[in-house]
Parts: sequence; C-alpha cells; structure tokens
Amino acid sequence: MQDEAKTYRIFLSAAEPSGDAYCAGLITALKEKGRSVEFVGVGGPKMEQAGCELLENTVDRAAMIYKAFGHVGYYYAVIRRIRRFLKSNRIDLVVVCDSPSFNFHIAKAAKKVGTRTLFYVAPQLWAWAGWRIRKLRGYCDRLCCILPFEEQWFHRRGINVTFVGHPLLDNLPGDELINCKKTYDNFDPQTVKVALMPGSRRAEIESIWPAMQQIAIRLKQKYSGAAFVTVASNAQRRQYLQEAQIAGFECQYSIDSVRDTAAACDFTVVTSGSATLQVAAAGCPMVILYQSSKILWHLLGRRLVRTEYLSLVNILAGRELVPEYIPYFTSIEPIVQDVTRLLDNKDTLAQTSSKLIALTEPLAKKKAREEVANIVLTMLR
Repeated sequence: MQDEAKTYRIFLSAAEPSGDAYCAGLITALKEKGRSVEFVGVGGPKMEQAGCELLENTVDRAAMIYKAFGHVGYYYAVIRRIRRFLKSNRIDLVVVCDSPSFNFHIAKAAKKVGTRTLFYVAPQLWAWAGWRIRKLRGYCDRLCCILPFEEQWFHRRGINVTFVGHPLLDNLPGDELINCKKTYDNFDPQTVKVALMPGSRRAEIESIWPAMQQIAIRLKQKYSGAAFVTVASNAQRRQYLQEAQIAGFECQYSIDSVRDTAAACDFTVVTSGSATLQVAAAGCPMVILYQSSKILWHLLGRRLVRTEYLSLVNILAGRELVPEYIPYFTSIEPIVQDVTRLLDNKDTLAQTSSKLIALTEPLAKKKAREEVANIVLTMLR
C-alpha cells in the first residue's frame, strides 16, 4: 500500500514539444488524484507551467533525425548533469517520454542508482533499430505504448507493456469523432480551404515551409478562390513563419490546435509526425511531407527502416491511405499532382475522411494521461 502522507518525487525527461505536452498532461492528472508528488526533470515550458522544476529546457533544442547530430555535445552535457542529479537526490520514479536516443541514457542512469523507470511512449523499435529491445528490457520497468498494435509486439518480446491510448486525443471524447467526417456534398475545389502545417521545430520549418508555400502558389493558379491557413504553436513560431513568407504567397496565420485547424479545412498538407494523427482525427484528407538528407537516407536510413510506410497514418492503416513523400522529395510537381487529383474528386475525399476517422477512433477510446497516471501510482511503492 502507498503511504498517503508521503511526498513522492518523480523525475520526468522530455526532449521534444510533444513529450513536453504529454508530461504536462501527466503532471496535471497526478495532481488531480490528490497524491503529494513533487516533479523535477528536463523538458519544456508546458511541464514547467504544470508544476515541474526544470533542470534544463531541452525542448527548445529539439531536432529531428539527422539534424540532431549538431546538438550531440549539448545533449551529452545534459545527460552528465542528470546522472549527477540522480546520484545525489532521492527520486522515487523516473518517467522518460519519447526521444529514445536521449532517454535511453536517462533510463540507464536511473537503473544504475536503483530507481524504477517508466517509458511513456514506446520507442518505435518495430520500425527500425530493433536490436535495442535488449536495452529496453534492461532499463524499462513498465512501458506505455500509444499505438494499439505495439502492445502485442512488445509483450511478445518480454516487455511489461500497456496500451494507454494516444495523448494527442486526450481532450477529445471518443464518440465525437464520428461527427467529424466530412461529406464534401457541396464542395467546390475552386474555393478549397487548405491547411499548411510545416511542423513545430525550426529545422522542419526551414526545410518544409518554402516548399509548402510553392505548392500553395501552384494550387492557387488552378483554384482561383483557394484560401490557405497555417497554424503555429505559439507567437514566436507564428512570427518566424511570417518572416519566411515568399513572394506571391498569401496565408492566414493562427495560433491554434492542429486538429481544430484541420477540422475547419477541406485538405491539409502536413509534415510527417504526430500532427498527422490530429489531422486524421479531424477527418481531413492530407498529403504528408518530410525533407531529410537524400544521401544519408540511401547510405544509412533505408537499411535501418523496416516498415513499408513511414507516416503514422499509413503505418496504422497498413497501406497508403494518404500520399506520403517521405523521407524526402526532389520536386513539388508530383505533390501538386496528387493534391489536385484528390481535390478534383469529392467522392474520394469523402471516403478518405471516413477512413481516417475509423483509423483514429481506437486511439481516442482511452485517455492516456489518466491511464499513465494510474500506472505511475502503482509504481510508487
């Protein structure tokens, strides 16, 4: 039994905006359960606002895949600091959220000092680097996965795992999704409203945003009444997007959620990542882009990746439900052709919307922050 009077100390580790948001939700859920818990760790502004004492703001340095190499020195300095902290401070539980390349080091440090560790968001070992399953077994006491098929995959490999639902959909009632299907009964592509979502990380915006604007310009040439909107996570990101606007492109800039923006649009051009699931939960057809190093992909990436598709939407569907241009694209022409092909067929748009809702419904049936909070409480003994 837990000691109701004891104050527990939890160390949280997040290195990206998504992990920052997930951990903030977990902190809030634990506080609502009335336990006396103190939170310390590394992460971002949402965790700090929720009540976590930050040793380091790692989220502002977030980078993706190959671009992360430029931050190696910084992250190793942070890891050394965390090791020292865990050795000299009492921590009852370590929760590492996503970012496995970084958080495996944190989990290893926790193991060395005898502190139990919960992995919140399963590393995608089923997609690549499957050999790290041994590390996960050694460092992980409990694993929370956010994609339904992952539970069986990790369980078969000896991991104590639980599917908790997807935290991006925590605030969405599961029975509400059915009402998000778009029918396109009165849709006119000449007045289409398109959401452009270049991601939240500066590196993504630098590589994707110019191409998205060029795509929009091409679409405007065919659909004279087309309107474009882009969503930013905060005022700083919005300003950066506005400053990077190219000649001939017009767009409405807003600070809003990805899902609400997609729900108000007919189509979305979105950077690969968790945002694609939010777009899917809005029942909004999309095309998915990512731009990484072509050279490094051919030298290394394609030898590591084991899945046929790279976007979460198509991985969950088990087929190309929506067009994906990942890990890179060499021209916007095929992308423009795919978008126009879809916009010119409202029946296909409606069918895609229905399939996207069906795909995301299982992810919204559980509330991840509540499920993970309950697991945390069982581990605090």
